[in-house]
Amino acid sequence: MTTIHFHAPDGGVTTLTGTDGQTVMELATSNGVSAIEADCGGACACATCHVIVGDEWAERLPQAGVMETDMLDFVAEPTSTSRLSCQLKISAELDGLVLHLPSRQS
Repeated sequence: MTTIHFHAPDGGVTTLTGTDGQTVMELATSNGVSAIEADCGGACACATCHVIVGDEWAERLPQAGVMETDMLDFVAEPTSTSRLSCQLKISAELDGLVLHLPSRQS
């Protein structure tokens, strides 16, 4: 099991445990993380599952693919470590991953 920490803009932290192969978006939506809207259900077509990866984790994640990079152009407040949670697959290497939730989605 892999632990993911979701930091809300108000300072609250939700810590969830996911399974290998599950996406971070699936973990968040199935556990009531309301800041992850996921309107397209994980099809990489809406950018409403935007998260900001903690700086200490940014280089440890696989690079964003072309579709994800294109969709990141539509997020409300992009940063250099913005990612779409539907494209982040949970694995043991991500244990302890820190994600910051944006104040609003696209």
